[in-house]
Amino acid sequence: MTRSQSRSAARLAAVQALYQQEMEGTAIAPLLHEFHEHRLGATIEGVTYAEAEQSFFDDVVRGVGARRLEIDRLVTAKLGEGWKLERLDRPMRAILRAGTYELIARPDVPVASVISEYVDVAKAFYDKRESGFVNGLLDAVAKDARG
Repeated sequence: MTRSQSRSAARLAAVQALYQQEMEGTAIAPLLHEFHEHRLGATIEGVTYAEAEQSFFDDVVRGVGARRLEIDRLVTAKLGEGWKLERLDRPMRAILRAGTYELIARPDVPVASVISEYVDVAKAFYDKRESGFVNGLLDAVAKDARG
């Protein structure tokens, strides 16, 4: 598996972990442990999950947890007038938070890669309209975060 593939798997897993964390209120450490031991690269109900770059996965999940207020402010600033982050469903919030984290904290990852990857993650959960929303919002965040 290439680094690109393992990072794509890490991003998808990070979005799933962030969704689970918001749903259940699980603390970050046990959440990471659960994913390390039972999800990343595992076969669950006949589906084999790709090996994910564990350190990248950990960075995204921990980073979103540590900088959630800052991330939520950045995302909220780019939503349409009258929209609040809470109005978006949990998977969308997880996607936008993870993507925004990478844009503000991972200058080693090109903007185009971040946006493209999270658009692909959105396509795993949503139709074209929502993936376009992810593209536009992350692009707007990137312009502020990276100039």
